[in-house]
Amino acid sequence: MNFYIVIPAHNEASSIALTINALAAQTLLPKKVVIVNDNSTDQTEAIVSRLQKEHNWLELVNNTSSNKHLPGTKIINAFYKGFNTLDDHYDVICKFDADLIFPNHYLERIATHFKNDEKLGMAAGFCYIEKNNTWVLENLTNKDHIRGALKAYRKDCFKQIGQLKPSMGWDTVDELLAKYYNWTILTDETLQVKHLKPTGISYNKAAKHMQGASMYKMRYGFAITLISALKLAYKKRNTKLFFNYMTGYYKAKKDKVDFLVSKKEGQFIRSLRWRGILNKFKTS
Repeated sequence: MNFYIVIPAHNEASSIALTINALAAQTLLPKKVVIVNDNSTDQTEAIVSRLQKEHNWLELVNNTSSNKHLPGTKIINAFYKGFNTLDDHYDVICKFDADLIFPNHYLERIATHFKNDEKLGMAAGFCYIEKNNTWVLENLTNKDHIRGALKAYRKDCFKQIGQLKPSMGWDTVDELLAKYYNWTILTDETLQVKHLKPTGISYNKAAKHMQGASMYKMRYGFAITLISALKLAYKKRNTKLFFNYMTGYYKAKKDKVDFLVSKKEGQFIRSLRWRGILNKFKTS
């Protein structure tokens, strides 16, 4: 299978070579990897330029954007800067972070999953972070959710869901829309990927309301947003986050921001979310 990979990178000089070298060591090499140097002020561009001479599948795209780290919009806009340079001759399109170290058989294993199930729309392994000199699961979400750091999409699924939404919540709405269009999603616990920078480490104050706003844009409605906000705040052990999420939800509602999904898709998403909540309640 032909894997095309786009990696947005902002000031990733400490990790970008490790990620590229991990991809170069794959038992199934990617056909194309585009690194989008997104307004970096460190040596990211120079490192990628040097490694380009070693790998004919590696490309560099320079992009100028804001220095602010706003989850969702900035990274997906950078993704498209790279994606728009690619042709259509891929089977799987990946959006990876620039701070990942993959096991050598990662792409081959993902390809096998796609080959074995023609309705498989998305697949990935799991992110692990280093704590006390030990690599442990970065346990921020349910194990059936694919982290935004390592997304891989079958081409037909990627196109049918309308590609990626430039908004916080893009890495949730993509899965919800995939399910809406009857694609399956797979996470492989045997594929342990080292995530060198834990998620959210560079989030700033301007992003504090964006999670709640994304719930509004996905048409969760008040009740599901309330439950989701409580769950996320509890998982992150931060009560203040709950109020930030709800403030973001109400602000988005007041401002009548654009939704990410249609009314019909929103109905499906709410139904899916309620089934998940009720099933957990029954099994608890």
